[in-house]
Amino acid sequence: MCGIAGIVGRTPVNQSLYDALTVLQHRGQDAAGILTLDNGNFRQRKANGLVKDVFETRHMHRLRGNIGIGHVRYPTAGSSSAAEAQPFYVNSPFGMALAHNGNLTNARELREKLARVARRHINTSSDSELLLNVFAYELEKCGNSQPTPDDIFTAVTAVNSKIRGAYAVVSLIIGGGMVAFRDPNGIRPLVFGSRQLKDGTREYMVASESVALDILGFTLERDVEPGEAIYITEDGTFHSRRCCENVRLRPCIFEYVYFARPDSFLNDVSVYASRVNMGRLLGEKIKRQWPDLDIDVIIPIPETSCDVALEIAKYLGIQYRQGFVKNRYIGRTFIMPGQKQRKKSVRSKLNAIKSEFRGKKVLLVDDSIVRGTTSGQIIDLAREAGAEKVYFASAAPEIRYPNVYGIDMPTSNELIAYGRTNDEICHLIGADGLIYQDLADLEKAVRTENPALEEFETSVFTGEYVTGDIDQAYLEYLDRQRSDDAKAVKAWNEGLTDLELYNEDN
Repeated sequence: MCGIAGIVGRTPVNQSLYDALTVLQHRGQDAAGILTLDNGNFRQRKANGLVKDVFETRHMHRLRGNIGIGHVRYPTAGSSSAAEAQPFYVNSPFGMALAHNGNLTNARELREKLARVARRHINTSSDSELLLNVFAYELEKCGNSQPTPDDIFTAVTAVNSKIRGAYAVVSLIIGGGMVAFRDPNGIRPLVFGSRQLKDGTREYMVASESVALDILGFTLERDVEPGEAIYITEDGTFHSRRCCENVRLRPCIFEYVYFARPDSFLNDVSVYASRVNMGRLLGEKIKRQWPDLDIDVIIPIPETSCDVALEIAKYLGIQYRQGFVKNRYIGRTFIMPGQKQRKKSVRSKLNAIKSEFRGKKVLLVDDSIVRGTTSGQIIDLAREAGAEKVYFASAAPEIRYPNVYGIDMPTSNELIAYGRTNDEICHLIGADGLIYQDLADLEKAVRTENPALEEFETSVFTGEYVTGDIDQAYLEYLDRQRSDDAKAVKAWNEGLTDLELYNEDN
């Protein structure tokens, strides 16, 4: 999962892109990058680390120009190499740069074809660099000295016909402008907005979440539609076109459960309102299945589940309390590579308020349970703080299958719910009782805010992949890429590369 942003402005955009990436930091804490277009030249800064650490004053001064794109990365296959930080760029045709959120499911096939047919070399293992080169190759076929809107849309149409998977893309073209497009299923989010200046001119912005537009004073216009491309020229002329025949909006439902900020709107849905609905529906299930359960207090595991837990408490008429204090200087545990680091980070991240647990029967509420590592440790913390009983509720259903569309869900064997019953999971995490949200209720929680959403991408719960191209061989390939052992080896190998890159850059 990553965050992207792009701005076509009338004044320098470096600070605006920095601010946008800062509020999208929750989508990726591994690396950050900004690329601007200045008098026919790209200016770029990217490196591993948080936004505040990657960009110093000297870097910001270099990022001149009124058009730019930015990216925050969270690696989907364990790669943390500085060489794979985005945006990527190529010199031909015109000079092009691209940032991408998602995952291409036919990347291996594309890589081989690009080398054989287009004679384009891909220097990293990133499918984003691959996507850029596919786009560049298709745009080069148009043959014009400067890209026209028809050239752009023809190239994006060809890209959509060749690549598969999930992708939300923002790209810069020298002599052209900014291009943004979204996959035919609309799996990954992408919104755009505008703001009018005092002189009557208009600036445009695209981003992974509407909150990035809000903080910069842009008005949210709408979501980029599935299969749609938007092209905004350097002089601010707006163009858009559907670039795919078969489109079907099926957004990733996990965005609403965990990834997106509560103050964002995605696909005309308030993320906050959807989480409130999740809490109400889960509260109804708890009341049905545990009618005689004696719960003294409901405590969320901060922060994503707070809105869910508050609504459960409200519906059940049980006291809601904050029982954990979060160290906000620790990254999101789900994103951290490697089981040992995740285990270590949980206790560094959360500390229990003992007075809220001592002698009480507690219902802990979390957004989801992935590996079970975090859940088990938090239950241990509650017991150590004196809880008499610890029950556990998940706002999402059982996660049994890996994600192939840009979320680094681990291999099936590392998912605690894979092949296990509710009772077995409950025993493994050490809870006195465990309840999951039903998938139908989770979909209802989001659809209530936008009844036009007929379908969702829910493969982590069902094992059904909406692109229809995922087989066992591909899942086994992902297993080899994503296992903790594979990540450990790759991190060691890339550590040497990172040092070399660091020395070169500094």
